[in-house]
Amino acid sequence: MQIRELTNYLENIAPLQYQEGYDNSGLICGSWDMEIHGVLITLDSTEAIVEEAIQKGCNLIVAHHPIVFKGLKRFNGSNYVERTVIKALKNDIAIYAIHTNLDNVFIKGVNEKIAERLGLQATEILAPKAGVVDPDQPIGAGIIGKLKEPMEEMAFLTFLKNTMQTGCVRYTALRGKPISTVAVCGGSGSFLLRSALKAKADVFITGDFKYHEFFDAEGKLIIADIGHFESEQFTIELLYEIISGKFSNFALHCTEVMTNPIKYL
Repeated sequence: MQIRELTNYLENIAPLQYQEGYDNSGLICGSWDMEIHGVLITLDSTEAIVEEAIQKGCNLIVAHHPIVFKGLKRFNGSNYVERTVIKALKNDIAIYAIHTNLDNVFIKGVNEKIAERLGLQATEILAPKAGVVDPDQPIGAGIIGKLKEPMEEMAFLTFLKNTMQTGCVRYTALRGKPISTVAVCGGSGSFLLRSALKAKADVFITGDFKYHEFFDAEGKLIIADIGHFESEQFTIELLYEIISGKFSNFALHCTEVMTNPIKYL
């Protein structure tokens, strides 16, 4: 089976035209004509991930984050991006990224996976993309939904920390009100704070909030920053479910390498 058959299926779920303008989803290196021997699923592509693919006999890496965002003018191994691509090419390993296009789809998307883990019900897109005419495939950023039962604030934050397996939750002042309506966005979601406020969410869960951005909650909701990697780590599980549900004619592995560059004390 050729790589194009797998990528065509993934792009049927999360079309490349749904990615953001700054993004670089798609086949980063390798050829669509390559026969798949094995697939390694990861959040990030690094030298360690390529080495893992070699050891597991995988010639295709399916990553959430693209290893290349900007044009590379030289390939002399001066940074980890160049070294990762060089190592992949030398070992005939293709790298495919499915990033903001998978973020932006509602069904089988990154945020649906987060909502599923948190047990959210009656979910809908937090910030729908304008001009989408296909009701069967709504797209947009973030998801908002309801907990099955309201939770006390600290109880919810503890539940969030344990469920999302994060070493730290940075949060704004508690409001003394139960948590019922929850907004989520995998990765860097501070741009959706206004949407979460407009939707009257009790808490907004995402990663990468900057110090001054926390003030923008203004006591109207709780911002819960769980970290970029932590918010998206279950995308690996999501991609495994998507691919294994369709194909069974090649070995499929989830990475065993921790690619999160951030450590907690």
